[in-house]
Amino acid sequence: MLTIGVHHTLRIDRTTLVGLFLTDGTNDVLLPIKYVPKNFEIGDEIEVFVYLDHEERPVATSLQPYITLNDYAFLRVNYTNEFGAFMDWGLEKDLFVPFKEQARPMEQGKRYMVHMTLDEKTNRLIGSSKLNQYLSKEPLQLEQGHEVDLIISHITDLGINVIINGTHKGLVYKNEVYDDKIRPGDKTKGYIKMIRPDGKIDVTLHKVGVEGIEENAQVVLDELKASKGFLRLNDNSDPEDIKTILKMSKKTFKKAVGALYRQKLIEIKDDGIYLI
Repeated sequence: MLTIGVHHTLRIDRTTLVGLFLTDGTNDVLLPIKYVPKNFEIGDEIEVFVYLDHEERPVATSLQPYITLNDYAFLRVNYTNEFGAFMDWGLEKDLFVPFKEQARPMEQGKRYMVHMTLDEKTNRLIGSSKLNQYLSKEPLQLEQGHEVDLIISHITDLGINVIINGTHKGLVYKNEVYDDKIRPGDKTKGYIKMIRPDGKIDVTLHKVGVEGIEENAQVVLDELKASKGFLRLNDNSDPEDIKTILKMSKKTFKKAVGALYRQKLIEIKDDGIYLI
């Protein structure tokens, strides 16, 4: 049987009154007629997502789900009953989250970060908000400054909790977050800042070291050019003003300005910085 919960590129094998039968050469699956493309020929290849329909039969769809097998997403609960919660994941059939897989009781209309897995007993796709069981406690074999893929898990007073490369937990401290539009479920790039002796991982959304200075210097330079060569910012500026205009901390700003000054690209005066 085709693996469910993932995308497949399959060949159109034959047509029927109810849709197209697709094949990988060994396994066939139905693409219902409502998802059949307007123009096709037998033998064409098509990318589809395979899951189980309401009758627990493998079926293909051209719809794009919000989550795939072994991935994470921030989903809304459509309704709950005595068996668990049913979440909107972009397909006709909701994603089931049993009570035993809920970190706390889910409520209709609210959103939760979930992991989608395959229940080995039933061979059904299910969701789980008990994320820790899917995250590794083994040391992350990455160096400081290494670029990683992040999923925003949840936001606390301390900062932003993230999932690193789909395998480890990490934290971006609140005072290093300059974008107030970040939301749970967002996917972005980040950089390893520090792996602590206890295994906890600090992450930053900006490059670290010399590369980080160069990146932030370019941000300042671009803003100068967009502002006709002048920014009313300097060492005495309020950190909130710097954060609002440049999306960086005052410490980062000073390093970036210093780099530009050493390259003789700017002039620093009492009222701000000027592009040379």
